Amino acid sequence: MNMASLSSNCPPATVRELLASDALDIHFQPIVGLGQADIHGHEALVRPPPDSPWPAPDRLFAAARLEGLAIELELACLRRALRCWHQQAQPGRLFVNMSASALVAGTGREGLAHAVQPEDTGALALSGVVIELTEHEHVHDMPALQEAMATLRSAGISLALDDFGDGRSSLRLWSELRPEYVKIDKYFTRQVNTTSHKLQTYRALLQIAETFGAQLVAEGVETADELRVLRDIGVPMAQGFFLGRPAPQALQALAEAPRQVLHSREIAVLPQQRHASNRALTAESLRIPAPAISPELCHDDVVTLFRQHEQLHALPLVKDGQPVGLVLRQRIQDLYLRPYFRELMGRRPCRLHANLQPLVVETHTPIEDLTQVLTSSDQRYLTEGFILTERGRYRGLGTGEQLVRAVTEARIEAARHANPLTFLPGNLPITIHIERLLASGHDFVACYADLNQFKPFNDHYGYWRGDEMIRLQAEAIVSACDPRRDFVGHVGGDDFVMLLQSRDWEARCARAVQRFNQGALALFDPEARQAGGIHAEDRQGVVRFHGCTTLSIGVIQVGPGMFGSAEEVASAAAAAKHRAKQQRVGIFRMDALEARSHFAPEPNPYAAPCS
Repeated sequence: MNMASLSSNCPPATVRELLASDALDIHFQPIVGLGQADIHGHEALVRPPPDSPWPAPDRLFAAARLEGLAIELELACLRRALRCWHQQAQPGRLFVNMSASALVAGTGREGLAHAVQPEDTGALALSGVVIELTEHEHVHDMPALQEAMATLRSAGISLALDDFGDGRSSLRLWSELRPEYVKIDKYFTRQVNTTSHKLQTYRALLQIAETFGAQLVAEGVETADELRVLRDIGVPMAQGFFLGRPAPQALQALAEAPRQVLHSREIAVLPQQRHASNRALTAESLRIPAPAISPELCHDDVVTLFRQHEQLHALPLVKDGQPVGLVLRQRIQDLYLRPYFRELMGRRPCRLHANLQPLVVETHTPIEDLTQVLTSSDQRYLTEGFILTERGRYRGLGTGEQLVRAVTEARIEAARHANPLTFLPGNLPITIHIERLLASGHDFVACYADLNQFKPFNDHYGYWRGDEMIRLQAEAIVSACDPRRDFVGHVGGDDFVMLLQSRDWEARCARAVQRFNQGALALFDPEARQAGGIHAEDRQGVVRFHGCTTLSIGVIQVGPGMFGSAEEVASAAAAAKHRAKQQRVGIFRMDALEARSHFAPEPNPYAAPCS
């Protein structure tokens, strides 16, 4: 009885029997081009035969390694995949997985094209084959792998780097092999629509791919929201269950659900960094070079050094490379004005009149982390400055003035990206999102939300309760919006922007107004709630009665070609908000003709009372 007849009666018990029986199953999963919403190719995925001892492919390959047949199994999978693909006569590219060891061994056998026998492929052009390099951690002989790839490319075969970012592959491998495709591990795709660091990773990888001339393939796309984000940031290709599951027959056309996402003009609301920061800016940027002096250096010599370095406010005392104190110019000058100080102390060590517990900061400390210094109880650094070290060794000096300026500038820059009170996107992300909406040509609604009677409330109850009111405003607006379609930004103070793609935008705005107006009453004292407001000064300093704080939203509907820039949209929305406050209504919808006449910036709302 031959092996083929044996395989027809019972499943193979060993990998060797499996290879002899040629009983491997091949499934195909589509790889989709996001720009054209077309099927770029399919990945061939091996499946053990039913009722075999190996319930999953990884168990099969583990068994092959134990039998010493790992490379033989991979080559058999390649041959089987090519034969099945040829039988289906499918267009597009065929992606086949191979380890580096199998790839090198296969090309060593008179070339991989010869290892795949002609009767397996028929007229299949090898230029349509893409080898997905797996098991990157086993790439130990880079020259051999590069030589193998040169052989494959001469036959028209392309290379893909599989599962990039899973901890095994590396940028060095990408750089040295220059694959035509790089498949990004599904970890970075999962919830990319809600995870800002994954989104930023994709953006960085897109830049690297442009540098190396590769195309990215996002693996593991399982939802419409993930697909929409990947499409919007320019990822060229994707693969995953939402686009198509592995099946014995290759997919002829893209399913309706992913096709609708890719053809839709609706844009994704990209996840924002809630705590905007610039970790790259460190205390090193504050460093002032200054000569180190010994704690035993006498006062007279210190005076001489200060004369030679007129720009320095202090000199560091350093022993064995480590700072032990700080002597101040002003302190020394004051001492030398005292009678007989020079005569009595001029030749004595300067450590006697130095600060032996100075503020010491490591140069790699991010500027934002130095905020705690500004709020500490010990404020001597404002006049004395601080010492900068690197791994405990002296590097230079810094001044309190520098520190205050740097932290302030860092906070201002961070506020442009995310408001520090609500952590909602600030001015820059708002502008970027409006520009994306205008570029898409999709209809949307721009809303500008502001509070009525907020200044009297804030003056009467104080900033702490005023901040609570603004947080309530943010919560009411955000809760009314669909995070997948609607963008909420915080301009500053009680000014918020809503950019809505939801069709039921009017009902959402009404919910935001109702929720805020009800919640705001709880922030007033019982007496004020009963009276319907408070007595407080208006903007001219006149005490009068002010009703309880309410929310007003100005609305404009934006169609294709109506506005030419984000600034025009923002100005028109602000004008609509101004009208809402003037008319003391919760929602004011400005028509298109009037909206286009308000491209100029909104008048200063503090110039005259309107609430």
